[in-house]
Amino acid sequence: MRTRRAELRAATVVAVVALALSGCALNEMGDAESDLRGTIDGVGSSAQASAQNSWVAGFQRQHGSVTVNYDPAGSGAGRQQFLAGAVAFAGTDIAATVAELDGVAASDSRNRRCAHGAGAIHLPVYISSIVLAYRVDGVDELALDASAIARIYSGSITRWNDPAIVALNPGETLPDAPITAVRRSDASGTTLNFTEFLASAAPADWTTAPADTIAGSGESAQGNSGVASVVRDGRNVIGFLDGSRAAEFDTVSLLVGGEQVPATAEAAAAAVDASPEATGRAADDLVIDLYHASTEPGVYPLVLVSYLLVCRRYERANEGEIVHAYLEWVASEEAQQIAADAAGSAPISDELRERVLAAIAPIH
Repeated sequence: MRTRRAELRAATVVAVVALALSGCALNEMGDAESDLRGTIDGVGSSAQASAQNSWVAGFQRQHGSVTVNYDPAGSGAGRQQFLAGAVAFAGTDIAATVAELDGVAASDSRNRRCAHGAGAIHLPVYISSIVLAYRVDGVDELALDASAIARIYSGSITRWNDPAIVALNPGETLPDAPITAVRRSDASGTTLNFTEFLASAAPADWTTAPADTIAGSGESAQGNSGVASVVRDGRNVIGFLDGSRAAEFDTVSLLVGGEQVPATAEAAAAAVDASPEATGRAADDLVIDLYHASTEPGVYPLVLVSYLLVCRRYERANEGEIVHAYLEWVASEEAQQIAADAAGSAPISDELRERVLAAIAPIH
């Protein structure tokens, strides 16, 4: 089993390198030109990092005189900088509040990126599972339910051979070793979705309110890349991170409704399709109220939807034109598939794409 996984990881690395080299080759041959000229800056979700890299590369090949910069500094940083008017768009796994959006449109708003009174909206363009990556001595396959995960991260399960974990994994020899549970050190939408899942699916074992940080023992690290690094270099460790990192690791199969559900793009998309839009928002502010407690067959409920937070109208017309074109590209079927290939994300459904494109249409 380990050998096969090693082969798959090696193949993934080769494919990623080949894709990167092919992108360089296309750039060296010269980019296509368009009427667009200028630079836009975005910052935010590290979960979106791989997808944004692929989106930016594809967009810039179509528009040779445009530069799109994206800094994956985290959802909290993205929202703060966008709301302050420091960047043209933000990537965020946590939706800004209605009050924050109202503040952007207010007459005394500090955000002068958005045209006066226009306000801002969310566009759900990135769907991903949240995976539990692990390195545990002698364990090839690991299944956990929400209760066991909650007790690991709350500190009530501390060793890998705890009877609760053993009962979920017949046939596996679990070591008598302490569990190192890795969490994010920064405020993170990945963490908020993770804790929302625990609070919804295992309320008896996770009694604290969902939050974008987790306190406790174990180890903490900055961003998805930091958690990945700790798990990769650790021993008898487990950590949660965006599904774009899944190919690097052994990952937990989630026990949902009595069956093991792997963290696939299809299972993540099924969770989003089963969830309604949030209430109390403008019709073009497309925030999804994720149903993390689903036990439907084939649904992987430990999932996140990441948004682009953008102005309805921009103070600088040229910036608005570039943002509009970039958003249409990101929402396109082609770009969604490119991101799926690069990041393992789930392409948005045709129905959701229609709603997203309708919201983008008046942006300028």
